[in-house]
Amino acid sequence: MFSYRHAFHAGNHADVLKHFVLIQLLQYMNQKEAAYSYIDTHAGAGVYALDGNFASKNAEYETGIGPLWERTDMPASLAEYVELIKGMNPSGKMRYYPGSPYCADQVAREHDRLRLYELHPADSKILTDNFRKLDEHKAAQGIRSSVRGKRVLVTRGDGFHELKGLLPPPSRRAVVLCDPPYEDKQDYRKVVEMLNDATKRFPAGTYAIWYPILQRIEARNFAERMKHIKGTEWLNVTLTIRTPGPDGFGGLHSSGMFIVNPPYTLEATLKEVMPYLVEVLGEDAGASFVLESGTAATAPRAGSLAQTESNPRGGLRAPISPRAIGPGGSLRGNNAPTAPRGSLRTSSRPGTPGAAAGSGRPGSPGASYNRPAGAKPVAKLGTDGPRTSTPRNTKPKRP
Repeated sequence: MFSYRHAFHAGNHADVLKHFVLIQLLQYMNQKEAAYSYIDTHAGAGVYALDGNFASKNAEYETGIGPLWERTDMPASLAEYVELIKGMNPSGKMRYYPGSPYCADQVAREHDRLRLYELHPADSKILTDNFRKLDEHKAAQGIRSSVRGKRVLVTRGDGFHELKGLLPPPSRRAVVLCDPPYEDKQDYRKVVEMLNDATKRFPAGTYAIWYPILQRIEARNFAERMKHIKGTEWLNVTLTIRTPGPDGFGGLHSSGMFIVNPPYTLEATLKEVMPYLVEVLGEDAGASFVLESGTAATAPRAGSLAQTESNPRGGLRAPISPRAIGPGGSLRGNNAPTAPRGSLRTSSRPGTPGAAAGSGRPGSPGASYNRPAGAKPVAKLGTDGPRTSTPRNTKPKRP
């Protein structure tokens, strides 16, 4: 039950996708002064040592944050994500990678609340110790909270179950991140059940689900099941860095983020960033991305590109050939010689015209945020260091 340790996968391509999207969600929430809750159902240890025994075993960060570390041509929103990670590596050397709790702590404001759940006994203890040390460091610098109550609460528990008691939150604003290990195939069923329940308890919440793209049948049907949760508006983005092996093994090649009630700015931001990630992280001709959106009543239907281009209201509902996406996600001719590999699908909402192919919904990409001055002393925080655990290579990997 407790075999999974995220430390083996820290900083890989799936982490890049997950944490980039998470930061975009929280930045959007920051645009309103009202407080919100960030709820992490499977929080992990919070900080991972890339030169430790776990992360260095397979060096999966070389498929993700590694290739981005020294790039100077990144889209602005992606550069902000990389700068956040560099902020916890003040020496300039890539040694530490943050989990989702640390990313949320950096982006959320003082009056926002973080509720973190982790069932693994070792990771839960490390996560608790890390936030305790951060609080002690702030106190030593004379920094005192100006709001009442505990800003960060870490609980050792099952996030699937605990979420029920948190919705709706007192602030009536919340972002929920759910990224279970999926080692147990029941996790797929639990996520769908959780979403069905959560959207009934708190329909206005934003729910972000990370998932691996695997050969098993549960994974193949997973995104489609989430698209049909009643009353929801959704966005689905996937990143593939290489062609999957014929037997389905060889490491995680693809993952996705499914967002319920996404910010209207997110689709346009992803149209700019995803072609870049495919170009930089892609390992062979199979590298690609898919970006699609809709509502439970308007899930994308298969259709030809010719039909889409002649239908101004229908949006793009079928994958484009890999050479049809240009920089920034704009459509290009099928013979464009330098277009990044990828595919793009959208669908219109009821009562509104479908977006033209290659265009985002109204609005600009997610707003930027200002990181607190000075780097946090993450070098002193606990990581997942050497522990008595053996990676199970027969199980599917996740970040």
